[in-house]
Amino acid sequence: MEPGHEPAPALRRRLERASDEFLAGFFETELRQKPENLAALVELGHVYTRLGRIDEGLAVDRELVRRMPEDPTVHYNLACSLARSGDADGAFQALGRAREFGYCDAAHLEQDEDLASLRGDPRYAVFLRSLAG
Repeated sequence: MEPGHEPAPALRRRLERASDEFLAGFFETELRQKPENLAALVELGHVYTRLGRIDEGLAVDRELVRRMPEDPTVHYNLACSLARSGDADGAFQALGRAREFGYCDAAHLEQDEDLASLRGDPRYAVFLRSLAG
């Protein structure tokens, strides 16, 4: 591609989707061969989310919480998947666990579109304040 000539937005989205589908297949294969590969499992969860495969991403996040129960990031990611799936109660519970294990990035939380469905809930403001204090 010549410099300054970017693909049209629709083409860019198709290319990104094709890339993510390839990555999903790659990580699925890797995990069939090496189920202990946590890095591949983490990446697969992110890819599923980008592809809109929310139920599969949620299953990955639950597995990561099972394998790394004290990791704040996996609890945060579980909260994101739960929020995307419409389970606000579960999402707030997972956010609370993330905070218990050290999650404190309020700026990221406020910009994360995965949590958009929670922002109108009064618990969101309470949780945000709990990160500051």
